[in-house]
Amino acid sequence: MSGNSTGERVLMKGNEAIAEAAIRAGCTAYFGYPITPQNELIGYMASHLPEKGRVFIQAESETAAINMVYGAAACGVRAMTSSSSPGISLKQEGISYAAGADLPLVYVNIVRGGPGLGSIAPAQSDYFQSTRGGGHGDYHVVVLAPDSVQEAADLTYEAFDIADEWRMPVMILGDGVIGQMMEGIVLPPERDLSSLPPKDDWKVGNMEGREARHITSIHLVPAELEQLVFERFERYRRLAESLARHEETGCGDADVVLVAYGTSARVCRSAIERAAAEGLKLGLFRPVTLWPFPSKELARVARRGVPLLSVEMSMGQMVEDIRLAVGSSAPVHLLPHAGGVVPTDDEIVARCRDILGGTK
Repeated sequence: MSGNSTGERVLMKGNEAIAEAAIRAGCTAYFGYPITPQNELIGYMASHLPEKGRVFIQAESETAAINMVYGAAACGVRAMTSSSSPGISLKQEGISYAAGADLPLVYVNIVRGGPGLGSIAPAQSDYFQSTRGGGHGDYHVVVLAPDSVQEAADLTYEAFDIADEWRMPVMILGDGVIGQMMEGIVLPPERDLSSLPPKDDWKVGNMEGREARHITSIHLVPAELEQLVFERFERYRRLAESLARHEETGCGDADVVLVAYGTSARVCRSAIERAAAEGLKLGLFRPVTLWPFPSKELARVARRGVPLLSVEMSMGQMVEDIRLAVGSSAPVHLLPHAGGVVPTDDEIVARCRDILGGTK
């Protein structure tokens, strides 16, 4: 598939679309370790990266893989890894190191049910881990949450640019449904590697004629480390102002506003159609960036005072960000699922009727 002309509509599985978009974005090195339900992604990379003379390595472990990504990113190339929930947990130390060294990289989490080994069914219970950094220390990563195969490809393609612009890790947060489903999509154009942003002012390697550079996250003088963290969080503040994204559907006159992302948002769209046929008006507020969370936009929606319902494939993680965003402006409710169970449109509509006290 790699190399097909731009504009051609193709049928692809989500995992494969993410991989192809990454290749087209200029991903030069991929390091990973197999785990369900993202194995098609690593398999696609194994088939197509070597064809282009780029680097693919199946590492001996998730820990090894993320440290290889760290090394490649330090050399200035676009580097990537992917996994699913327990595998991402194993990568968190390396992600924290990369954030502390201001290294741009992209990683993908196709979430499965947990905790522990859990199930291989789709879930959204990694929200806390994703939006709160996941590893140790004070840091953030950008978290992009697609709800379709097309958006999975588009956001992956863009993720490399975001990582380079802000010099930080960027995460694509999908789930087993997004990774395994097939949809017709239009792939982005292939980037010329020579056109990618230069990194000569900070990357390691090519030391002839200059002093060696040392990219590290260790800073043993507390005041110096504090200053670096302060500067990093000022960068996060500027990023949050420019990058927070969301999608609204029918929120202006809704009886209840649903808040959901990823697969849950897809189900909510079906619930909106079902409710409309029954005379009930539902809206949908879908965060596209989970970090930075679109708090200002959600607060604006909440000023009408109508109830909000967070529909999650978790026991209630995003609902905390919703409550922080809206304060006392509107009542916030939760429809949770766990272990890999996907909500249904019937239960969403029924829950909205319960919230409204059976009046609609």
